[in-house]
Amino acid sequence: MTATTEGPRRVLASVDAAARRLGLRPGMPVAQAQGMVVDLAVVEADPEGDRAGLARLAGWCLAYAPLVALDPPDGIWIESAGAAHLHGGEAGLLMDLTHRIRAGGFHVQAGIADTPGAAWAVARHAPRAPIVAPGTQGAVLEPLPVRALRLGAETASGLAQLGLVRIGQLLATPRAPLRLRFGEAVTLRLDQALGSAPEPLPYLAPPETLRARLAFAEPIGAPETLARVVGRLTALLARDLERRGLGARRLDLVFRRVDGLSQALALGTARPSREAAHLARLFAERLATVDPGFGIEEASLAASRTEPLSARQIAAFAADGEPDPEAMGELVDRLAARLGPGRLFRAAPVESEWPERSVRRVAPLAPASGLTWPAGLPRPGRLVDPPERIDAIAELPDAPPALFVWRARRCRVARADGPERVFGEWWRSDAEVSAVRDYYRVEDRTGARYWLFRDAPAAEGGRWWLHGLGEA
Repeated sequence: MTATTEGPRRVLASVDAAARRLGLRPGMPVAQAQGMVVDLAVVEADPEGDRAGLARLAGWCLAYAPLVALDPPDGIWIESAGAAHLHGGEAGLLMDLTHRIRAGGFHVQAGIADTPGAAWAVARHAPRAPIVAPGTQGAVLEPLPVRALRLGAETASGLAQLGLVRIGQLLATPRAPLRLRFGEAVTLRLDQALGSAPEPLPYLAPPETLRARLAFAEPIGAPETLARVVGRLTALLARDLERRGLGARRLDLVFRRVDGLSQALALGTARPSREAAHLARLFAERLATVDPGFGIEEASLAASRTEPLSARQIAAFAADGEPDPEAMGELVDRLAARLGPGRLFRAAPVESEWPERSVRRVAPLAPASGLTWPAGLPRPGRLVDPPERIDAIAELPDAPPALFVWRARRCRVARADGPERVFGEWWRSDAEVSAVRDYYRVEDRTGARYWLFRDAPAAEGGRWWLHGLGEA
């Protein structure tokens, strides 16, 4: 437990789960708590240290969304709109976030809703319904206690004296008497939770984050206008990046609407870049997903991840005939914006005797490992992985097949080459100590080429498989 001073009294600032089971609560006088629990261990509260720890946790949450704000003494706001799909949707984001925080030894409750007020309420008072469907926050809030509206203890006590203990009762009560008795606080919190009143939040910015921001005298929303705004933002940000000798690896674009909600887009680049036109084109691919609502009043672009990027001489572009790394990086970024980053890869060689193990996927611009495939061992243009079983007939025991059936199609072999014998990799498992494959390159009477193998000598009952198509 921790204690702090409130006026002339010493009161409990926080209690652990064991103390709660004994009846102790924050705000209870320390003398009363010590009378209830013998040898109660109480340490001095450290509000500044707690806030610093909360700020560090909030900075860590920037990995989930670009907009994060503190809610002292123990809360964090995360604007997940536009970022949840990066984590498998809202449910996936919530599950991963809470799991990782609990793995760090913390207790956590979380909720997602259309408004900050509704999310705060369900996170703390309705843990069984952590995700509120859009437009249903009113029905979800009705059974919750009035303190779920973030009202002060004195206000909540005054409402209880009037018999108003649930938010649903507040919704059914005329507002004029509430304002007369309690001021604007009750109705404002109610409207903020329901989305009828905006609630601006003091979002954090990562340290050393370069950011460009534009505010508009009149709300905007037309796609072509958004595209021009993005062009201006990327030009402003590129200028700051150039002054610091940096290139962007991750960019976060945020449109703030007049209703207080935000639309966010995030993207990454394959290489550090500060080419304004290139960065603007990447966002242009995704501007169609932005919902401007009743209009956008502010736009900001932040380089949340940067890397050093030295200047280059444009006149020497590709003078040696080699591909320009920066141009390749821009090409990869454009393809990733259209197809998705998970669909781009490069095939890299691996030291392995078995064909299906001799290649792996790496990032498109990953540096070369120095390995190459043997030039004297031709391989098919397309590898079938895993190999597909075929029925084959060979005229001699160790000869290539004269005919085989693959996917219900009969193929008569006109030409063949082989065998190329490949042994199992005995150091991987005992099952491969005696494994052997005899590979044949064959061409049928239509000119189609195949790569076949038998998984044991014919005398040992080897079976036939198709492992590749075409010619390298």
